[in-house]
Amino acid sequence: MFKNRYTSWDATYDVAVLGFGGAGATAARFAADNGAKVLLVDSAPEGHEGGNTRYAGQVISSGDSLDDLREYYKQLAYPLSYDKNLMDTYVEGLYKIPEFLEKYLGVKPFVMNEHKDSPLYKGLYFMAHEYPELPGSKTHELVTVHEGVADAALWKNLRQQVLDRADQIDVLYETPAVHLIQDSNSKKVIGVQIKRNGKLLDIKANHGVVMTTGGFENNPEMIETYLGETSLHPIGSLYNKGAGVSMAEDVGAKMYNMANYEAYGIFHGLTPKPQDGERALFMPFDWPAFHQGSVFVVGDDGTRYFDENEIHRHGHIQDHGQWRVPNAQLHPYVVFDQKKYDELSNDENAPYPEFLKMAVKADTLNDLAKAMNVDVDKIKGTIEDFNHFAEVKRDYAFNRDPETLTALDDGPFYAVPLAQGLLNTQGGPVHNAQAEVIDVDGKVIPNLYAAGELGSMMGRKYNGGSNLAEDLIIGKIAGENAANGVSADLTGYDANTSASQHDENKKVGTLGSDISEDNFETGPNQYIGKSTAGMGNEIVVRVTIDDNKDIKNVEVLKQSESDDYGKQAVEQLPKDIVAKNSVDVDAISGASASSRAIKEAVANALKTADSEVTE
Repeated sequence: MFKNRYTSWDATYDVAVLGFGGAGATAARFAADNGAKVLLVDSAPEGHEGGNTRYAGQVISSGDSLDDLREYYKQLAYPLSYDKNLMDTYVEGLYKIPEFLEKYLGVKPFVMNEHKDSPLYKGLYFMAHEYPELPGSKTHELVTVHEGVADAALWKNLRQQVLDRADQIDVLYETPAVHLIQDSNSKKVIGVQIKRNGKLLDIKANHGVVMTTGGFENNPEMIETYLGETSLHPIGSLYNKGAGVSMAEDVGAKMYNMANYEAYGIFHGLTPKPQDGERALFMPFDWPAFHQGSVFVVGDDGTRYFDENEIHRHGHIQDHGQWRVPNAQLHPYVVFDQKKYDELSNDENAPYPEFLKMAVKADTLNDLAKAMNVDVDKIKGTIEDFNHFAEVKRDYAFNRDPETLTALDDGPFYAVPLAQGLLNTQGGPVHNAQAEVIDVDGKVIPNLYAAGELGSMMGRKYNGGSNLAEDLIIGKIAGENAANGVSADLTGYDANTSASQHDENKKVGTLGSDISEDNFETGPNQYIGKSTAGMGNEIVVRVTIDDNKDIKNVEVLKQSESDDYGKQAVEQLPKDIVAKNSVDVDAISGASASSRAIKEAVANALKTADSEVTE
């Protein structure tokens, strides 16, 4: 959107940050720390902001040797081209990640390589060196903010950094950015248009706009255009719809890395096929029982298309010497027999026991073919070939480890519908080492910055933790540079004014913030308990006890857990706690974090009750 002159602004800020994920939270925080009054907007409702950072595994890339990091990430990028200065800046940031966590996030970093007896190290060691054959990989390592993963711990810390600066950062939920406002002469980005409660608002940004809107995982048209796929299912945020791509293209930004994405899940990143509008399951791919024995995966025609026992690398598997995510099948299935079904049913390591509830049982091959919509001769031939490979102990199709091959019985058969999981896209506008966005002529677009997965350097080969590190490293640079000169700017507005109040020079104020304190009412024998241990934001419960301190009721007053397994925990656990008169109840399968948070909130409410009785 081009504007020569703009005289009617709805609000004015020093810096506007578009997208409240890991990169956006970091950029907003560091812009505020450099004196800026910041507007931070996100399209998601409260509790669902965070982009993919909220749903990521929470591991961050780092390394013990700067020289090794340079070589390793050079090899990871090959054969794609990249900005050497940007890569050097990123790699130097990787080297300092433990220092970053301690200095800026206030935590003692958990460096996995320093805790080799930890279950966390043993479980994720393979990801620390995801491409062990590449030079420089041996000293690469993973770091977390505590001894835990897949619990949104990093995200919660980054979010809290923003909340701690509420006097400097206004946060607006359900407020997507729609257009960048650019001066047609200087090409400087002077503001952004946002949509708030159905109304378009024009926001002036005196010093810079930072784009951290994430990828385009939930934009089918962009997925088809840039990735050439029509059947990818997002594992992370449902609110990454490519707004940053559209806005960047609109102001003439050069685009990069648009054809690359990462996957995650069992096999090469497959996931149980979700219902329309739901996130795909974040399934761990280290489920040993599902990678060996009388089980295989077929594509759309009922034939196998990869080695089911191969450990993938964020969806990438070997393709004649290169590592690529396979072309997504429209309706892949995992097929197994009765003995494998029985084994999986009794597998204590199964990440989601409900997985088998999705299985379609077929007594005959004709029934199996019909259920999977494939030609019966195709699936019959696939089973015959697989059984022959098991008998001769050689997989002539994909060279699967012969020790993992077991022939299928004659029936019944089972098939579970799968889908290609989409962890995140990597493409977006090109930015330089200063996080400045570059136009199609190679020139800087003044006052426009980008960070995070929107224009990431990560490409053909991706090591786990690299994107989260990028959020922190480039997000910090973007926030600081966007705020450059704020302290010396004497033409700004009074930060204490509001949108409805103007100073004598007609400077427009700010919009206010959605961040506010909640007040929860209690009656006799009722106590409030809170927890931040879930996947959403704060969980708040109101617990009612009787004179004997027995639990009579548990009400969930506030929560923002996921709409699938998290919702089950929210609905069921309070009933279980009341029935047992104890928080010592079983967690809801697939919702361990949500279950933990609800039990912790109830326990905190009971502690408050005990303390009042003691007093």
